[in-house]
Amino acid sequence: MKLRIPDIATLYLENEVLTIGSTDKARVVYGENDGITVTLEAKGQAVKYLRLRWNEKMRKDVKILGDAWERGYGDLEWRGIYPERNMPWYFLASNGSDSIRDFSGRLTECFGVKVGANSLAYWQCDGYGVTLWLDIRNGALPTLLENDLECATIFFKEYREMSAFSALKEFCKVMSPNPYTTDHVVYGSNNWYYAYGKSSHEEIISDTKIVKELCKNNENIPYMVIDDGWQPHSCDAPWDTGNEHFPDMKRLAKEMKDIGVRPGIWVRYLINGRDDEPRKVDTFPEEWYLSRCNKVLDPSHPQVLEYVAKTTQQIVDWGYQLIKHDFSTFDIFGKWGFEITDSPATGSWGFYDRTKTSAQIIKNFYRTIKDNSNGAVIIGCNVIGHLCAGLHQLNRTGDDTSGFDWNRTAKMGVNTLAFRVAQNNAFFGADADCVGITGAIDWSLNRQWLHILARSGSALFVSCKPNVLNEKENEELRRAFEVASVQNDELIPLDWMETTRPEEYLINGERVTYNWSTPFGSNF
Repeated sequence: MKLRIPDIATLYLENEVLTIGSTDKARVVYGENDGITVTLEAKGQAVKYLRLRWNEKMRKDVKILGDAWERGYGDLEWRGIYPERNMPWYFLASNGSDSIRDFSGRLTECFGVKVGANSLAYWQCDGYGVTLWLDIRNGALPTLLENDLECATIFFKEYREMSAFSALKEFCKVMSPNPYTTDHVVYGSNNWYYAYGKSSHEEIISDTKIVKELCKNNENIPYMVIDDGWQPHSCDAPWDTGNEHFPDMKRLAKEMKDIGVRPGIWVRYLINGRDDEPRKVDTFPEEWYLSRCNKVLDPSHPQVLEYVAKTTQQIVDWGYQLIKHDFSTFDIFGKWGFEITDSPATGSWGFYDRTKTSAQIIKNFYRTIKDNSNGAVIIGCNVIGHLCAGLHQLNRTGDDTSGFDWNRTAKMGVNTLAFRVAQNNAFFGADADCVGITGAIDWSLNRQWLHILARSGSALFVSCKPNVLNEKENEELRRAFEVASVQNDELIPLDWMETTRPEEYLINGERVTYNWSTPFGSNF
């Protein structure tokens, strides 16, 4: 399908539905360049959705691939045409198979929106056309527009005589022409997948010495990331000091740096209390909280953004060179990605600032972190990838792997690596999550995950419990860090159109086969 002005544009207001072109209450302006930029002129209106429809008979000899709202949950897959399937941000329609390396007659059609849109966008594809929904709500309520709204820029592209994977890589560059990436390769250690929140200053120093020893011959300095567990109040804010096991966060960062790593740290900006507990600390005025949940800070509130800015500045002042911020999509919308059936917000809640769309508010939150990071690397976890592109250097592209359950690692890690590695260095640096080494997972399985991550061209993080690996296994880990520290490799999934857990890959042109299964099969 060639890109053109939609055949039908429908605007959903608070209490009525309008067909654009037959109403004087609003109009849509289409700016044409390489794509089509959609601007809604509806000042003074309470707007909810803009639906765009292109009518054209679709090919039936194709499989369809869509993306996800935030992380993948082992659910990214190629399927036949499924009209009710809602596909966030982009989708592909392709014939043939990437496993068969003869691409004569191959055609992959790509449909998507440019990263950094002011709407939450998702697609539908049926036998007779394509529909794009632009969610321009404020939470679950209409946005009270004060100005014209540039909703999104749309791209349709056709790629012939190439694999679907190559087409997706090229299309990601179209959607994200100016990625925000690091000037060095990010790799190293994260303590979550063996410590799971139970750690201390002394244990982090021990971990730091281990990763430094494993990477001692690497020119590129590794990261050591302190994950959840350092803060004094579990999930309660503020994040301005450590707990009794972490008495001096600034001194800890200095000691880590003196040993020879780049210090990193985890933070959950918007939460002030666990779901199953009352707030431990009443730190902020009630108007700072989201109307949906009185334990979540509202990122549209100016003073909340000031708090986010100050927290970021404090962390950087302590000496941390990487900030991993987590949970914000769940905290804002109250849902994990796999629970979202169409668009993220449900119910009857809105943000403090009712004049901006959810997408605008979320981007402003991400931008506040970036603008106050003083060059520190920002990695989002549970963030919206299409909105953090251009604002964060790295993004965790899938749900958690595990240090104890191999089936979880195989489901979440392998799926997101294969289906989202095309976004790597186009949207951001992709992170398919850690190799969790505790001794509970057989090394023959974890070795494969370590091997493919190190050679994927994306970030490698390892969580390794001390004294678990023998000398030979430590040497394999050392070699993986060495390879990952430069990331000169190219990974291409081959059987990703046939399975959600691809096993066949080209790595630097060489065919490599992995076996992600156990003798007992999957029990996830």
